[in-house]
Amino acid sequence: MIEEIEGGITTPQGFKAAGVHSGVKYRALDLGMVYSDVPASAFVGYTSNDVKSAPVQVMMKENSPKLSAVVINSGNANALTGRRGVEDAIAMKQAVAKELNIDPIEVGVMSTGLIGRFVDLHKIRYGINRAVRALDLGREADSLFAEAIMTTDTIKKEFSVRTRLEDGTLVYIAAVSKGSGMISPHMKVLHGTTLSVVTTDANLSIDFRSKWQEILDDSLNMVSVDGDQSTNDTSILMANGKAGGKYADEDPEFIAALEMVMTKIAKTIAKDGEGATKLIEVQVTGADTKEDARKAVHKILNSPLVKSAIYGSDPNYGRIMMALGNSGCKFNIEDVRLTIKGGDLEVPILDMGAPVFQEERSVEVVRMAMDNTEVSILIDLAYGKESAVGWGCDLTYDYVRINAEYAS
Repeated sequence: MIEEIEGGITTPQGFKAAGVHSGVKYRALDLGMVYSDVPASAFVGYTSNDVKSAPVQVMMKENSPKLSAVVINSGNANALTGRRGVEDAIAMKQAVAKELNIDPIEVGVMSTGLIGRFVDLHKIRYGINRAVRALDLGREADSLFAEAIMTTDTIKKEFSVRTRLEDGTLVYIAAVSKGSGMISPHMKVLHGTTLSVVTTDANLSIDFRSKWQEILDDSLNMVSVDGDQSTNDTSILMANGKAGGKYADEDPEFIAALEMVMTKIAKTIAKDGEGATKLIEVQVTGADTKEDARKAVHKILNSPLVKSAIYGSDPNYGRIMMALGNSGCKFNIEDVRLTIKGGDLEVPILDMGAPVFQEERSVEVVRMAMDNTEVSILIDLAYGKESAVGWGCDLTYDYVRINAEYAS
């Protein structure tokens, strides 16, 4: 049984965290740190954008199987900063390692914020020193860490669960993430920004990497705020094994709990998209392949016309079908069924290639369904047995304003 609990990144045994002000931002918290008192098995997904930030380059090159700490600065992405940026990312790792008396290879590093600016290492080192001294566990530490990694986020994104494994071991999983713009992750294991740290006291072997990729593909990689994949996307799962017990790699309770956590984080990121007023969920069923289902979901979520229609509660279902038709997935239009769901209303719109409704009164029912803070687009392709779900948000005037002024 999976139980959602009040908690954050330090909920699993053996983890501490801190969030401090280093001076990179004018006043707000801007540097966060997570620490495990024993080296944790690390499973990391990175952006597949060919333009990668300095921290991503450093982490990918080292590919450390164990991490004891992760340091994250916000306010500066340390991307498009050349050799100096790489040296600065390495210096951040070294500073943390020196303060904690650990090997630098056991330190993960992430950055988020404005692209194309060098970090101020004097301020970063000051923040690292403060963060190490402030490391603690509990809800205050959780909250400070979550706040320190935010950029244009309007809410903290954290979630915790506990579950009992088949061998009787009680384990905890917690996740914290940031991200509200430049969100369309396609993170790969072993390869605006969404950064996430997931902690668990479960015991995992190196073989869990393939399962971690599957979970990323069905959660964070199915989120799209604006269709733009960041240079900095990184997701780190740290498993320190403090709960004991057998490897949980294939334990159904653990996998279900981790999937629940990552799905919750994914939906929260989408809901907090820059300027967003509505969460959009797209469910595609009856696809020929999993890849087809995912392509259809992403194409619909990324369509500015679909996102604008959802914002205005405009029942222009032609935009949804246009996006589906451009997705490259296989289907026969005569078999496709489209439904819009919002609140207590679930309204069939298209069936067998033709509209279900014609009268103005029926159109208004569709508009009422769309006039909710959460809107679902349900598409049955009736072509195969595969399915996919993804999450995005509407396109509003505020999204344009926020991004027009981002570097100002």
